[in-house]
Amino acid sequence: MLQEKEAYFDKALKWAERKGFSDIKANQDDYEAPKAYMRQKGNEEEAFVPDLSGRKLGSKSFIEIALKSDNMRRAVTKWKLLSTLAAMKRGKLYLLAPHGHRKFADDLVKTHNISANVISIR
Repeated sequence: MLQEKEAYFDKALKWAERKGFSDIKANQDDYEAPKAYMRQKGNEEEAFVPDLSGRKLGSKSFIEIALKSDNMRRAVTKWKLLSTLAAMKRGKLYLLAPHGHRKFADDLVKTHNISANVISIR
């Protein structure tokens, strides 16, 4: 995981707890890891692990820390997958964008028609 992303995990966890999520799983050492979703790509398998997952009012949602990246295709693929899975479980995809990363996340969501709530964190 990116070291820069790790710096925002505490803020993301506090945001999820403040918003009333329960059964929070995080892709971090001190927490139970969320389920990995696999995709077959040719002869290779590609794993997508959400940064956080949690339940609220019986629905499962996914929370991603949205940082600018050179690998936009992977971010778009992961966000589309998590958005679809969340919708199937009556949940939502939340993209937590730190200061300076919001426009990147907004642009990808609009351009690729991803159903996600982009939220600024500092």
